[in-house]
Amino acid sequence: MPRGTLRIYLGAAPGVGKTYKMLEEGNRRRERGTDVVAGLVETHGRKLTEAMIGDLEVVPRKTMEYRGATFTEMDVDAVLARRPAVALIDEFAHTNVPGSRNAKRWQDITELLDAGISVVTTLNIQHIESLNDVVESITKIHQKETVPDAIVRQAAQIELVDMTAEALRSRMAHGNVYGPEKVDAALGNYFRVGNLTALRELALLWLADKVDDQLERYRAEHNIGGVWEARERVVVALTGGPEGDTLIRRAGRIADRSKGAELLAVHVARSDGLAAGTDPAHLARQRVLVEGIGGSYHEVIGDDIPRALLDFARAVNATQLVLGASRRGRFAQIFAPGVGVTTTAESGPIDVHLVTHEETKPVSLRRPLRGGLTWRRRIAGFALTAVLLPLLTFALTQAREELSLPSDILIFLSAVVLIGLIGGILPAVVAAVVGFLLLNYYFTPPIHLWTVAEHENLLALLVFVLVAVAVSATVDLAARRTLEAARARAEAQTLSTVAGSVLRGERPLPALLEQLRETFTLTSVTLLERRPDTPRSPDMRRDPAKWQVAASVGGHPSASPADGDVDVPVDEELALVLAGHPLDAGDQRVVEAFAAQAATALRQERLAEQAAAAAPLAEADRVRTALLQAVSHDLRTPLTSAKAAIGSLRSPDVEFAEADRRELLTAADESLDKLTRLVDNLLDMSRLQAGALGMAIQPASVAEVAGLALRDLGPVASSVRMHVSDDLPEVAADPALLERILANLFANALRYSPPDRPPTVNASEHDDRVEIRIADHGPGIPAGDREHVFQPFQRLGDRDNTTGVGLGLALSRGLAEAMGGSVEPQTTPGGGVTMIVSLPIALQGEM
Repeated sequence: MPRGTLRIYLGAAPGVGKTYKMLEEGNRRRERGTDVVAGLVETHGRKLTEAMIGDLEVVPRKTMEYRGATFTEMDVDAVLARRPAVALIDEFAHTNVPGSRNAKRWQDITELLDAGISVVTTLNIQHIESLNDVVESITKIHQKETVPDAIVRQAAQIELVDMTAEALRSRMAHGNVYGPEKVDAALGNYFRVGNLTALRELALLWLADKVDDQLERYRAEHNIGGVWEARERVVVALTGGPEGDTLIRRAGRIADRSKGAELLAVHVARSDGLAAGTDPAHLARQRVLVEGIGGSYHEVIGDDIPRALLDFARAVNATQLVLGASRRGRFAQIFAPGVGVTTTAESGPIDVHLVTHEETKPVSLRRPLRGGLTWRRRIAGFALTAVLLPLLTFALTQAREELSLPSDILIFLSAVVLIGLIGGILPAVVAAVVGFLLLNYYFTPPIHLWTVAEHENLLALLVFVLVAVAVSATVDLAARRTLEAARARAEAQTLSTVAGSVLRGERPLPALLEQLRETFTLTSVTLLERRPDTPRSPDMRRDPAKWQVAASVGGHPSASPADGDVDVPVDEELALVLAGHPLDAGDQRVVEAFAAQAATALRQERLAEQAAAAAPLAEADRVRTALLQAVSHDLRTPLTSAKAAIGSLRSPDVEFAEADRRELLTAADESLDKLTRLVDNLLDMSRLQAGALGMAIQPASVAEVAGLALRDLGPVASSVRMHVSDDLPEVAADPALLERILANLFANALRYSPPDRPPTVNASEHDDRVEIRIADHGPGIPAGDREHVFQPFQRLGDRDNTTGVGLGLALSRGLAEAMGGSVEPQTTPGGGVTMIVSLPIALQGEM
């Protein structure tokens, strides 16, 4: 059976018309003869949406009980039994009532899709898992209902239902989204113009990425290798040289000219891991630079650099390629055109920018002839030349009658190769020249003259020199490659060790500096930071007053870059200073790579400190927002009820019967009592957080205080089963505050316990404390959420705002801890939650 297809109507916020569009699509398909049913539609009381259901068949919902309340959910079994071609199911991210077939509605929909039923659904951008933190930073509201990105991207079609922020706010003001009682709070909080504009842009960009993925998949399925300029992508090629910073900034400016353009940096590494001119320190710093301006860093393997660059550019559908102008001299370009020229010639529709930079200089041909061997081996090679060639000449002159000139040349060639193996190219070249002269003087007719009688002998001698030099050069190159490979392996091992220490440490920067100090046996390693607003000057790196220590390990930290043995500039603001001993060029290159990572670690620590400093502000903002929401609803509701009752009683136009009059007065009294309790809770929580709550600690009887708390709750508390002995020791507490604690916990237990299993209250003595256990038999609280229920303004799992502002448990724990006690949750045997209030026993004579 083929799997059903998924179509999602995506919106930036509630109220843009997703459900309406879903129903419109369902009616359109039904008119074409498709079997369509409405599996679940949430109209939220919107008349236009309700009218759009029209003649669509609606599958009856399933009724469920949860925490003493009745809820309805989609009946998955009924939809499966009906087996329509298409099911319309609203709110893709919805969390089902505990006890449902699946925890999430998207899991229900997945089950229908697997059964071959196509589904049309709706989703808001804030419910996509990868965007959850972004949405929270915009709206300051944490979304608990999310859908994994992988599930959303499996949809065959995703259509954006778009609406401007102003138009959505206008709909809100006209009551087309929420009821009148919620409009003011919504417009002042979530539905602010800035929030809606940011969410709209987020939805557009996410959908653009989805469309881009579809385009890439289509190109791959149809083997389309050409570039389609559907979106600007700029690729900058990095060699690991110092010019990379210039290229990245130039590529970034090119990308900035197009809205939504991507910047990608790529480095082509040789398959053998060896590349001339590649500096790991430069690459590490340039990677940080690329990511800092919003780009991404990539590394590919390839021996043919132009082909590897173009293959990568075509794979990512790049439109522009930025390269550095060649550093090769004109003479070298005669034999090979270079990467830039070759890439430009083969780029096709990709625009190639060759950027000049300060490093664009012809490479000097006057290079010292250095190889990969040590000076000891070179000296040994020269010594062997001075000893072996005369001895060989003497031996061959004694056997002149038995050996011909070709044999003499081969023996001298073997000697030159031996010298090349030991001493490298310089001793071998000298040996080849000396051998040429000795062969000419002692073994080539006419003997003991510098002339050559036969042209063939002259050709043989010249070939001898060329072969000797070529073999020596090959040996020296192999030795150089071996040395480079060994150094690369050592550098990689060092980097791996440092990375491991950083990952294992709680503070990456000190771990990085300490590992660096141990690796190179230094006395101290200091990361210096230029002081803010310090003007630049020629002697800046020698002036301690212009620098401050950002981090240091080991001995006394360096006060300025000039104080250490090695000064590694990281960027314009940072310098890494090593003290202990100088480093050779190879080690310093590794240290430069570490310096770039140290700068990154410092920035991460600074960001973590800023986040930690902002956390209390964010929490205060969350509390403030929740408080505003409470004021907008929980305070307004009892005020409205009381005002309506009193206003009716004061109206001269209506005469009420005595029973009606008492009912209105009772309603007003209950509303004002509820308002008083709410205000008291808010004030007490404020005093607790400010440390200004006054208490009168004295011996208090648990049985007496518990009885008062039950009496305050009224008739509803008559079902609570109390098992508290009058002989229980008195506790040290403020009786009024303890009564508040128990009343809150009793009310919470009554709310969640089913009618046939009322809450139970037990109290017992344990060492020097008394524990009061209030057990309900409701659905319980998941272990991971137990601490969350004690946060202010938290209503875990509640779906409405009519049950209070979520202060009861937070206030109860705060009051208990202020009196030296505690409130902790445990699982009730058989299901439910047991709140344990622990208080110290009152000492004799305590007042």
